[in-house]
Amino acid sequence: MYMYEDEYFIHDIDSLDRLLPPAGAPRRKSATSLSKTEPPLLRTGTRTIYTAGRPPWYDEHGAQSKEAFVIGLCGGSASGKTTVANKIIEALDVPWVVLLSMDSFYKVLSPEEQALAAKNDYNFDHPGAFDFELLVSTLRKLKQGKSVKIPVYDFTTHRRHKDWKNVYGASVIIFEGIMSFADKELLQLLDMKIFVDADSDIRLVRRLRRDITERGRDIEGVIKQYNKFVKPAFEQYIEPTMRLADIVVPRGGGNMVAIDLIVQHVHSQLEERELSVRALLASAQQTQPLPQTLSVLESTPQVRGLHTIIRNKETSRDEFIFYSKRLMRLLIEHALTFLPSQPCSIQTPQGHEYEGCSYNGKGITGVSILRAGETMEPALRAVCKDVRIGKILIQTNLDSGEPELHYLRLPKDISEDHVILMDSTVSTGAAAMMAVRVLLDHEVQEDKIMLVSLLMAELGVHSVAYAFPKVKIITTAVDKGLDDFLHVIPGIGNFAKDQTLDCSESKRVAGGDIV
Repeated sequence: MYMYEDEYFIHDIDSLDRLLPPAGAPRRKSATSLSKTEPPLLRTGTRTIYTAGRPPWYDEHGAQSKEAFVIGLCGGSASGKTTVANKIIEALDVPWVVLLSMDSFYKVLSPEEQALAAKNDYNFDHPGAFDFELLVSTLRKLKQGKSVKIPVYDFTTHRRHKDWKNVYGASVIIFEGIMSFADKELLQLLDMKIFVDADSDIRLVRRLRRDITERGRDIEGVIKQYNKFVKPAFEQYIEPTMRLADIVVPRGGGNMVAIDLIVQHVHSQLEERELSVRALLASAQQTQPLPQTLSVLESTPQVRGLHTIIRNKETSRDEFIFYSKRLMRLLIEHALTFLPSQPCSIQTPQGHEYEGCSYNGKGITGVSILRAGETMEPALRAVCKDVRIGKILIQTNLDSGEPELHYLRLPKDISEDHVILMDSTVSTGAAAMMAVRVLLDHEVQEDKIMLVSLLMAELGVHSVAYAFPKVKIITTAVDKGLDDFLHVIPGIGNFAKDQTLDCSESKRVAGGDIV
């Protein structure tokens, strides 16, 4: 699960140190409620991360088939919008919820405006104070399932921070702000509009407490700003938009009757958007020839001999690891031949020219589909110096049988790279399709993605090629069928469980847990 700004989205593994309790301490309830069943685990080092997965947000064709459900919260300053948002998140009990605040989208102030703000003479409660163009663009992309960057606004200095927050992967977006209903384009993006109403005296007391304790303001400046800007803006711009709301919530976060009604409606909307991607893929009858985007490593006596060893159930663990690594190295070397190249001329030590070639691209990133795909990282690192590595954890929900996205860590600016997506085996193609969809949502070009796998089933090849016809598919062998458990037949076993490999950043144990 992701956590935004250390509260709702985790974007890198290092952020977890701040979120996990000390060893032996009781676990407090998360701000985003997880499933009531025992959640899956991701263990790294000495830490245990409780996660909840994101189900497919695309159809069997790989296309975006459902948008995130967007709840818009409007109301006066300090009316309790954030409290209501958190209450909704807790009651929803669904993973992958984003809380997006309008406060992040204040415009960058000019030096003259900065001077006014320092004297509490700049009107932050006017529609013109917000960057609606950036806000609408960001919310639209986030609703479409794309990765976005959110500005971080400093209320003490009235400036945006240099580093913006990356946010990705929402089933529900809760957007709150004083001007949430003030823009026509913005209103069109909201699936549900809620106005949080509170008495003006209560809002003033809350604002005094917040601005003095959290934003470093003095009481005189807060009252001056309230009387000059906040109160008139509420009466002119905010209160009239109450008529646009689907639901008005008086008394804010204390009104649990209203919150329960909101949660029931959101649940009904989410149920209507549920998909069964793996079931559709598994039931598909693939009668077409294998696609042209597929490249199978030539079945030389060496390659066939390696397959014989790693497919043999009598092979020892040490031999399985050794010969699997050999085959992975051959596979990665073969995959690199599909990277673009350009002619180049160099001088040899003997003073002669040599007409050669060089890589024609900005960078190469390897992305492993955890858990088994991580076993291929050492082979990639051995042949690509300083290659960047990303990780995507996808696991099957035992109740629904669907793949779910649990964890994601991708390098910055991955959109400009050629990406080698690694998984040890591909059966139905459901997990591989989810991983490709994640890369596309991060603006990686489809024709720059190579799916590399030791073994694939014909069904998985067809599924990925049909959904993403520009993705290059590279493997050492394609097996014909799947058994009732969707395992490749004749297959090579389960890399993350039955036969485990040492990895560069973690070590596998029987059962497939990451420790």
